[in-house]
Formats: sequence, structure tokens, C-alpha cells
Amino acid sequence: MQDEIHHQEAIRREKVAKLRELGVDPYGSAAGGITPSAQIKQSYTAAMGHDSGPVVKAAGRVVLKRDMGKFSFLTLRDESGDLQVALDKRRVDEKAWAVRDLIDLGDLIVVEGPLGATNKGETTVWASAVSMAAKALLPPPAKWEGLADIELRYRQRYVDLWANPEVMAVLKMRMAIVEEIRRYMREQGYLEVETPMMQPLAGGAAARPFVTHHNALDIPLYLRVAPELYLKRLLVGGFTKIFELNRNFRNEGISPRHNPEFTMLEAYEAFGSWETMADLVEGMICSIAQKLFGGLRIAHKNGRVINLQRPWRRVRMTELVEERTGWKFRQEPIGPGDLKSAEAGEKHLELRGKSPAEQLVEVYEKLIEPTLIDPTFVTHVPSVIIPLAKKSKDDPFFADVYELAINGQEISPGYSELNDPEVQAANFARQVGDDAEKQKTDDDFLNALKYGMPPAGGLGLGIDRLVMMLTGAESIRDVILFPLMKRNG
Repeated sequence: MQDEIHHQEAIRREKVAKLRELGVDPYGSAAGGITPSAQIKQSYTAAMGHDSGPVVKAAGRVVLKRDMGKFSFLTLRDESGDLQVALDKRRVDEKAWAVRDLIDLGDLIVVEGPLGATNKGETTVWASAVSMAAKALLPPPAKWEGLADIELRYRQRYVDLWANPEVMAVLKMRMAIVEEIRRYMREQGYLEVETPMMQPLAGGAAARPFVTHHNALDIPLYLRVAPELYLKRLLVGGFTKIFELNRNFRNEGISPRHNPEFTMLEAYEAFGSWETMADLVEGMICSIAQKLFGGLRIAHKNGRVINLQRPWRRVRMTELVEERTGWKFRQEPIGPGDLKSAEAGEKHLELRGKSPAEQLVEVYEKLIEPTLIDPTFVTHVPSVIIPLAKKSKDDPFFADVYELAINGQEISPGYSELNDPEVQAANFARQVGDDAEKQKTDDDFLNALKYGMPPAGGLGLGIDRLVMMLTGAESIRDVILFPLMKRNG
């Protein structure tokens, strides 16, 4: 395969030399007046006939070329879609016709000519001028290669985007979703802020951080795992409703649902609670679905349908576990026969040596969360698992939080935020889990709390997973422009 690619590159380099011999720059120059392909196609009317429309200028990548003697038909692809271009030897000068013979699939070209249609009714630009914009030295992937070699598609996204229009469509939809989030949050009175991505301590979530070093200050720094502790400092400072669309970094595994670099929305409201945050995220996602997808039923290609119709269910974690497995949680270690679900032995539950709280979360995450397709707010998670949230007044074993699951995965956590500095210090000291992932005690954050942070609601929303849910993407890599990949060699 590589030998064939090298051979084709050599042939294309010869064509570069021939273009220069013709006095044609293979890599073009600035060109004004270019109209997107979709706009050109939309402007065509039957009154324009075969070739009586206005003169238009289009630019794009050649994805199809058919030479038929004194005619050539090209399909140009730009960001907006495909457009047919006809090259007729009678309509172009000698140099342009010579350029035609040197055009390959993948080349970027600019054409100009009257708009019309073929005898079969295909909207077509009848080119009177042709110029090169960029000669492609490497051939595009064959159709079967472009679809089958998933790793190559992710690694060479710059090819994937134009070779597979559905990829471009999903990633442009992601951009629209992010813009709609911003609009919705501003309408709710939230201000967008920015907080540090390099931090002296990794905090705001239990995760293994990436570590770097600042030479001038001679101090270690961490790429942020979450912006939470800085956003709460802003509540102390007097902001009341804030949000950040932030890039976070966690030095952990890669899977169809995890990428080490990912995007989150975090939002905080002074004098709010987990309930107000649940209302906020529910309203936001429904608004996005209605405006960008035309309704509250999200259909995936695999046949799955997600029903976003409000109100979304809110149920305690213990109730959901008992409902699905038969285990009636009593804040005691799980006993033989407590799990009546036939799946219990198939999901590789790791319950030995864990506290009742950890066992509850393990059962929920392994047996139940993957089955929650329609939106479900799972509330009252064991407080020892969530050191930054307030404990429930009716039972301090649990925290006043929700975990929103949609499409079989957590998409958003929301808290009634802890604002007692003494309790927060104690929580930092007795976290559970992997030592490498535990949050370090942030003394400056505790100092900020001593000045007084108002009671607040806070939420996180995974943008990548939200886009997966709304578009039906099977892997997180499908909704990230440049997912992290291991280097070749």
C-alpha cells in the first residue's frame, strides 16, 4: 500500500512541474467572490435553463472526475456540500484545458462560469475559467478505505472531514450545540468566565492529573482536572451566576467514552441547590434538542430512541438499586443473596473489601447506569464519595446531589455545594478511592471559604457525551476534532 502511495505521489509531483511549465501556480493565490456550493445550488431556478444563469465563482476539493473527450464533469466539495462543474473544451481557453488534464482527485481548484443544469436536471456550473488552489500530492483514500480504517480516519482528521461528509456534519453540529449552550446560559442570567488551566494543585474532582513544571517560578503545575474550586472562589468574590466552558485533562484510560482531554460546562448559582441545577440542565438539553434536532425524541441509527419529554425522572440511588436488583440498602455491607439480578455475576462486580457506600456505587455503575437510556436524575449518592457537596439533612450518609444518566452513561453531576470550611477540610482528609486520584487539600480554597461562600448549586455537563447522545455517535472520538492518538512508530 505504501509503495503505491509513493508511486502516486511521484506522478502528482510530475504534474506540479507541468503546471509550472504552463505558468500556473499549483498552490494558487487569494481569490475573492467565492460563493459556497450550497448557496449556488439553492440559487438555481428553472428559468436559468441549460447555461443562462448568472456567472458564479466556486471553490472546492475535487472528489469525482469524469473525462469524456471534449467534456469533463467534476464534483467539487466544500464545507457546505457538493457541486457539479462541467468543463467544455469550447468554453475555456487552451491553458485551462491543459490544466484539466493535470487535475487529480483531492485537488483544490477555483472555477468560474454561468450557472445552469445538465439535460438530466443536475445543477451545474459551466466553467469558463479554472485555476488551481492547492495540488494534492497524496491521493484521497478509496471509499472502502475511508470507511473501514477507523484509526486512520481519527489520525488524519484533515482527510476524514472532506472524505466523509457525515463526519463534518456531526462536528459542525457539535459547534452549534456549544453555541446554543452559551445562548441558553446567558438567557438564564449567567456570566461566562475563565479560570486557570494550569494550577498549583489539582482539585475539583477525583482524577489522576497531568503534571508539568514552570521553569521561571520553579514550581510543579497541574493541568486542571476541573475548574470547580476556582469558580467557587468567584462566588466568594461576589459573582452570583457564572459558567465556564472548559477544557479539562485527566491522565487516565482511553475508551469509547473517555478521552484524556475533554470539554465540560460548569455552572454555579449563589443560593441555588441541586434541584435548581437539575431544572437548569433539563431545560437546557430540551431547548437544544428542540431547536437543533426538531423535537424531544432523539433517534439513533442503531434503532435506539431517547425520549427527552419532561419532566425527567428523579429517583434516589438506593431506590433504583432495589428496584433493579432487589438489594435493599441498609448502610451495611452487602450480604449473600442480596442481589437477585441475574446480571450480577456477569458484570464482574468488585465488592470485597469495599465500604457499603462504595458497594452501592459499584452496583449502580455496573448494573444500572448502562440501562438508563431515557434521562434519569439519580439522587442522594453516598456523601463519602462526593467531598465537595453538602450532606442531606434528613440522612447525612447521603449527599444532596444528582447524577444525570442518559444513553447509558453519566452526562451531568449536580450538587448543593458545601460551603462550611471546617466540614470541607474534614472531607478532604477522609476521601475514599485511589490515592493518586484523591484531591489534595487546597488551603487557599479553604481560606476562601472562611470569608464566606453563599449556599449554592453547581453542575457539570460533559459536552462530548452530550453531543454523542444527541447525534448517536458510538465513540467519543467521533465528536472530537482531534482525539488523542498514540504516535506511529
